[in-house]
Amino acid sequence: MASESGQHRLLLDADTGIDDAVALLYLLGTPGVTLEAVTCTAGNVGARQVAANNLALLELCGRTGVEVAIGSEVPLEIPLVTTEETHGDQGIGYAVLPPPRGNVSERHAVDVWVEAVRNHPGQVTGLVTGPLTNLALAIRAEPRLPMLLKGLVIMGGAFNYPGNTTPVAEWNTHVDPHAAKEVYAAYEGLPFEKLPIVCALETTERIECTPAHVDAVSRAAGAGPEVLDPGEDEGTRSRSGNAVVACVSDALRFYMEFHRLYDQGYVAHLHDLFAAMVATGEAGFEERPATVDVETGSPLTFGQTVADVAGMWRRAPNARIVTGNDPAAVFGLMVRRLSDVARRHG
Repeated sequence: MASESGQHRLLLDADTGIDDAVALLYLLGTPGVTLEAVTCTAGNVGARQVAANNLALLELCGRTGVEVAIGSEVPLEIPLVTTEETHGDQGIGYAVLPPPRGNVSERHAVDVWVEAVRNHPGQVTGLVTGPLTNLALAIRAEPRLPMLLKGLVIMGGAFNYPGNTTPVAEWNTHVDPHAAKEVYAAYEGLPFEKLPIVCALETTERIECTPAHVDAVSRAAGAGPEVLDPGEDEGTRSRSGNAVVACVSDALRFYMEFHRLYDQGYVAHLHDLFAAMVATGEAGFEERPATVDVETGSPLTFGQTVADVAGMWRRAPNARIVTGNDPAAVFGLMVRRLSDVARRHG
């Protein structure tokens, strides 16, 4: 999704979140990426805590000029449910960052999205790693938004694969399924290159970060070994003298402990990191077009994403679903990009 000049203008909407935080650090370490802004939606934690996390992470990496704007603090039609048990009370696990000095933008996230695509038509790629609330509201405000974006990458959904929130529903979609339904509907019948690339659980759960990956980031940054030992007491904090390495280590330790609690191993699924790499064009992937809809009526399957690949609904495709990826390549790239951030700003 690079422009002809090799530059990537990205507008990130996140509910930061441990894996969102790693994705943001990756973007900050990737040459040629310009972050137009970071907009915040409620999901993993409340929207105001999301904004504080994003500001603190940007300041950790010396990027104080990026606008951080809050959008909707609740889903479109249902009460907000957050997931501190997965991401910690502040959303970034055990990591503790200095309170940000910068301020949240006075603009609403919807205005940020609408003005960005109107001012730079065909140049900005959207990346949404949280619920689709802000994007749905932005499309209501500017129905041409799907065509004005250069492209869109969504982390969300699960297709012929178990959910991680209910037996059939993925977290981001389940938080606000009405918003997801609106977004997919807005893309129906658009040209293939405009359709959102959907990174769903069947491919994002393949991105299993292990202690060895964190150690590799630290060593590549020149910060020495970084040990995440499953035998250590829960809540053990990093002793790294590198602030970026310590942040990544403390955040991911919490996430690994969570996954182990649910018998998934001492790993961390970095869903949003993969989606970010798709948005920059650095991650290879396989895909298939489909017509996606979201269940909002049934208590049994609420929030489920359903993909018609065979055309049974006789509706035009509205999504490009990722069907294959290369986890080893993702982690090789993660080590390079995050170690560079740590070397420069740790």
